[in-house]
Amino acid sequence: MQPPALRIPFRHLLVIVLAQVLALVAQAWLSRVLLAQGYEDLQAHYLAYLVVPPVLLVSLAPVLLEHREFLLGLFRPRRLTVPLALAAVALGVTMRIVWWAQLIARVSLGITGSDDPQAAVGPAFSWDCPPAPSLMLGLLVMAMLVPLMEETAHRGFLQSALVRRGPLPAILMSALIFTALHPPSSYWFVFFMGLVLGVQFWVTGSLWTTMITHATYNGLIQFDWRCLQGHWNPPPDSLPLLLPGVSAVLALIVSCLLVVTLLRYQRAGARTAPARSAIPARSRHAR
Repeated sequence: MQPPALRIPFRHLLVIVLAQVLALVAQAWLSRVLLAQGYEDLQAHYLAYLVVPPVLLVSLAPVLLEHREFLLGLFRPRRLTVPLALAAVALGVTMRIVWWAQLIARVSLGITGSDDPQAAVGPAFSWDCPPAPSLMLGLLVMAMLVPLMEETAHRGFLQSALVRRGPLPAILMSALIFTALHPPSSYWFVFFMGLVLGVQFWVTGSLWTTMITHATYNGLIQFDWRCLQGHWNPPPDSLPLLLPGVSAVLALIVSCLLVVTLLRYQRAGARTAPARSAIPARSRHAR
């Protein structure tokens, strides 16, 4: 089932994008204030993100009120079944495998190096989670608030508004805007993530599936990045490392094929799932 198109003035789309920029600027400012007060880097970053939802709600209040029926419709469990939800979780896990596979491939084949002074010549891993309050804060922000804010804005509003120009341009444009609001160092993977989430929203017609996938991916980061302490910086004269490099490339290919398979499964599942609620027809048009 395809998501409904949203008729919305261009100025409203511009306001949605600018409101996100404003919220990120506010987060960056508050993060610097917290760092100056002695908070750790990640803790300051996550605490500062708590300012993003209220900034967005205040700055977007007129737009949200005008399109409130469409907004409420996005959060109705339209055709969301247990198999679709589980497939969305599996997609989030697979996307995380894609990230690790490409990283190992790039390091092993000498495409990407590391200047980390703590990096070891050979892989050095240890399991050391931060204190529970810090980990829970990270999960609250990254696995709940971030997916909710970003999926509502980029897939829910922007992609739904641009879909009148065709699904492919809508997915590409929403993914590009999604990418532009992230750090440059992660542009290529964020763009890939935006494409996958855009296709997922298109084939399922449900914002819940993209939020579940996004939340799963971000939640895994809190464990495999913050708990799994890994350092690896192979010396240049040892590169390329063919065994881990080729293995990672094969894992990357297989995981990307699995992404496609999961998207096709969700498309088939959305077509056969009973529609339990629908977005009111009048909410598809701007007033």
